[in-house]
Amino acid sequence: MLILDIMTNTIIFDLGAVLIDWQPGYLFSKLFKTEDEAEHFLNTICTSEWNEEQDGGRSLKEATDLLVSKYPEHEANIRAYYDRWDEMLGGPIEGTVSILRGLKEGGMHKIYALTNWSAETFPIALDRYDFLQWFDGIVVSGTERMRKPFPEFYKLLLGRYNVQTDEALFIDDNLRNVEAAKALGIDSIHFLSPEQLEQELNNRNIRVPAAKK
Repeated sequence: MLILDIMTNTIIFDLGAVLIDWQPGYLFSKLFKTEDEAEHFLNTICTSEWNEEQDGGRSLKEATDLLVSKYPEHEANIRAYYDRWDEMLGGPIEGTVSILRGLKEGGMHKIYALTNWSAETFPIALDRYDFLQWFDGIVVSGTERMRKPFPEFYKLLLGRYNVQTDEALFIDDNLRNVEAAKALGIDSIHFLSPEQLEQELNNRNIRVPAAKK
């Protein structure tokens, strides 16, 4: 196994699907008779591309009204997307939270989050997940009105917290976002599972101390 010699002093986490289990299907499986119907709705109407515009700063009202005007026959389900948004939140991804806790308690790295998330829904997550208080800083796309994978969003975090690209490590489940970070010279891990993440950290000589009980 190749061990990389990287002097990393800063670790940047994505949140959704890395530390927080968020899936629209949790809600829409309740609203449709079959999984296929729910999947079709999410692939054709309340799409991930539509949701990303809210992550980039568009208001929930504007986004909802846009789809309702286009698909009035689906109004109830469109409005449910944000009216019942909290039902899309699962629990924390415990393995990754344990890694985060160990890194935080180890005290060897600055730890930040760079997340594509609506400014209007992020406070719900802040109230629900205590571990979001462990970060040295969180940059939320909806607040900044820019998002991954656009380079200016990464550069915003780097500049705000005086992070050097060759001293940072970025972790994200979206390969598109990982490739964008790499293009800026940031070492990056495409997150697949907590076990894979811990191995990738070990490969970089980043040892995760056992979290305190």
